[in-house]
Amino acid sequence: MIELFKNPNYDFIGKRKWAYYFSITITLIGLISLVAKGGLRYDIDFTGGTLIQVRFEQAPSVAQIRSSLSTIHLGESVIQRFGDEREYIGPQVGRDLQLQAVYLVFVGLVWIMIYIALRFDLKGGVAAVIAVIHDVLVCLGALSLTNREFSLPVLAALLTIIGYSVNDTIVAYDRLRENRGKMIPKGRTFAEQMNDAVNQTLSRTVLTSLTTFFSAAVLLFFGGKTLEDFAFVLFVGVITGTYSTTYIAAALVVDWTDYVEGRLRRGKKAVVKA
Repeated sequence: MIELFKNPNYDFIGKRKWAYYFSITITLIGLISLVAKGGLRYDIDFTGGTLIQVRFEQAPSVAQIRSSLSTIHLGESVIQRFGDEREYIGPQVGRDLQLQAVYLVFVGLVWIMIYIALRFDLKGGVAAVIAVIHDVLVCLGALSLTNREFSLPVLAALLTIIGYSVNDTIVAYDRLRENRGKMIPKGRTFAEQMNDAVNQTLSRTVLTSLTTFFSAAVLLFFGGKTLEDFAFVLFVGVITGTYSTTYIAAALVVDWTDYVEGRLRRGKKAVVKA
């Protein structure tokens, strides 16, 4: 693999407290926006709407139609060529399916936690799920702040980001496990061991992230209106997914481990004194 960094030794974990403040701030901003605007804006896939058919003597391009609709604030309409004669289009995803989707995502997160708990430990599983929830909330907040609609492509992008974030987290956890299976230098704290794992996988993380980031950027800026919201969620999600691997998933495991070990040490001291 190409190594962008030669023996990096950045203190990522040492800056985790500042990262917590930053994460809480951007998450709260997104949630406040969602509450202030009454939730997400759902597109026609979820809400249904009116179907209008127009026949032209000379067929204009989709871009021309969208440009004309923009003058009456309908530039985000779904434009398709088809021959259905009905005058109404219903939602592709009804209320029941929306709830089923939420349940499936919840079940998926539970299985992710179980898988990581079995492969690594419970702390890692819980921290990974919290990181995924963080990424989803940031993406939804970004949608709300930019007044974008929640559509089926956006849902697909969110599911993609969930998989992306979990994969990145597993890579860092796996390197930590490999390192702990070797001879650990005496006096090396768990936080330092986690920081070593993050640094050792840094080249792989940056290469993967940049590849996805540039692909999403091309779709966002040059992919056209239809792909814009999908690409926007990927664009934001790649950034927050990479960030959360270190500053949410890895950092939470470190703090949780330090807390547990601290309690054990205090318990042993109490027993000795008794």
